[in-house]
Amino acid sequence: MTPPPALTTRDPSAQACEACDLLVIGSGAGGLSAAVTAAHLGLKVAVLDKHGRLGGTTAWSGGWMWIPRNPLARAAGIDEDPAEPRRYLQSILGDRYDAARIDSFLAHGPAMLQFHLDHTALRFVDGNAVPDFHGRQPGARTGGRSVCAAPYDGRALGVGPLRRLRDPLDLTTFVGMSIGADLRHFMRASRHLEAFRYVAGRLWRHGVDLLRFGTGTLRMGGNALAAALLKSADDLGVRCLTGHAAERLIVEDGRVVGAWVRTADGVRPWRAKAGVVLAAGGFPHDPARQAQWFGHADHHSAAPPENTGDGLRLGEAAGAALSVGAAAGAWAPVSLVPRAGGRVTAFPHLVERGKPGLIAVDADGERFVDEAGDYHSFMRALFERCAQRRPGQPVQAWLLCDHRFQRRYGLGASRPFPLPLRPWLRGGYLRRAATLDALARDCGIDPAGLQRTVTRLNADAVRGEDTAFGRGSVPYERLQGDPEHPGPNPCVAPIEHGPFYAVRIVPGSLGTFAGLAGDAHARVLDAQGRPIPGLYAAGNDLASVMAGHYPSGGITLGPAMTFGYVLAHHAAGRPLPMPMPMPASSNVPSHTDLAA
Repeated sequence: MTPPPALTTRDPSAQACEACDLLVIGSGAGGLSAAVTAAHLGLKVAVLDKHGRLGGTTAWSGGWMWIPRNPLARAAGIDEDPAEPRRYLQSILGDRYDAARIDSFLAHGPAMLQFHLDHTALRFVDGNAVPDFHGRQPGARTGGRSVCAAPYDGRALGVGPLRRLRDPLDLTTFVGMSIGADLRHFMRASRHLEAFRYVAGRLWRHGVDLLRFGTGTLRMGGNALAAALLKSADDLGVRCLTGHAAERLIVEDGRVVGAWVRTADGVRPWRAKAGVVLAAGGFPHDPARQAQWFGHADHHSAAPPENTGDGLRLGEAAGAALSVGAAAGAWAPVSLVPRAGGRVTAFPHLVERGKPGLIAVDADGERFVDEAGDYHSFMRALFERCAQRRPGQPVQAWLLCDHRFQRRYGLGASRPFPLPLRPWLRGGYLRRAATLDALARDCGIDPAGLQRTVTRLNADAVRGEDTAFGRGSVPYERLQGDPEHPGPNPCVAPIEHGPFYAVRIVPGSLGTFAGLAGDAHARVLDAQGRPIPGLYAAGNDLASVMAGHYPSGGITLGPAMTFGYVLAHHAAGRPLPMPMPMPASSNVPSHTDLAA
């Protein structure tokens, strides 16, 4: 491969260089997993992030990882046939199923988790009761394939380093507190004494933390994952630097040997003997890539705004190929929350859609999807609906509920009782009207169509049914529902208690799926499918192994952590631990493949 001229206009050997073995561009889970593993294997590692805080998109995420046959599941007696997750993925990915990459992920994911349990500060809670998204597909399971980062006490990281960690997304916190799997306590605090006591305890601790340290120390979900990885990186001597933006890769004799990096003091070269890892978070805020791949004009990602496609541009300039898959983005419905200075922030609707008493409707007042299903499928259905009914018009819909629902579960950024609604109503984010007819007219929805839709829903709800879309008919949806709902279906309830509320939803994403083409070792590939020596990718810079599909929650972080672990072994020239037995037809890279 001949490097572009721009990569050789300055001779890095003629300037003072920073040096390391492995240079990681980006500080999310993929990059940090690679960094921590490589440092444990004896490499000198540096992690650079252009932002002023560390943690990337991971710090804003739920912290879930999809890792079939993981150690926590096996310890609980869930020991499935290794062919089953492959069968499930084959049924969803179809002709986009990459056997070598999938087998690498499935084989080494459990070993990655065990590595962290044995050698790092990262701990996990099991998802043994968390079902796969598509419960009707062959090979789907009702649990045992998911884990989440355990809550992390930031005092172990140190208050100074903790302040270098990206704060949780403020719209998903409560008074700045990081919230994870304990969200159910916050939603039930006004109705259950034990939940109230839990929330009161967390508020007390958070208040004390703010007085003592200036920040909350109990981190949950993805913020806990990032914090524990940063602690592990620090323990292993990894240099994690902020305000460092990689501008160009250094290529010599066809091999990537470092990068030109801009800091407050100017641009200087970094050399990396074992290679460079691109893990800069994909391109959710790159307008040019959006226009090229997304197919809809207006997009609002819930990923950090600094994720502007740097890693993809760096890779392309070094000759890397790109891979798109069935969808370029990890779609999710979002609503636009007005902020100071005329800004808006995308709020991802991941929780309330499965609760009983909510519907999503288009401008005709008609439902178009099973609202309790996964967020990616929700948006694909909305794209299809708008293309059929209103081609060329903005892609949008409305989430609609009654007063009982809003006060019990909240709607988007507007929180449940006892938190006030006035700020959301005053700013126009939340629409409210005494009748469905008035709400429809305020939102530009056909009133007659909406009334027909709600009438049918309410008749179904008496029997706990959804004759239109089968809502609540698969395990994942029922888990998203309300187990305390008195009806026969935890996802279905009538909409009948005014006033009524609505929030407009538009296309959004949790990140991107398209990215740099890679192999089973996460080596970046060129247009001929050949590995580019010295160049690796992880996280959302690496094209998703799920090829634009969304089989389950955690299919971003699970592969990100796993391929970070895999590529670190390759970069260090160290054999991967032999995986658990896989089917005879598998394509798992083993220690004998490292010389390839």
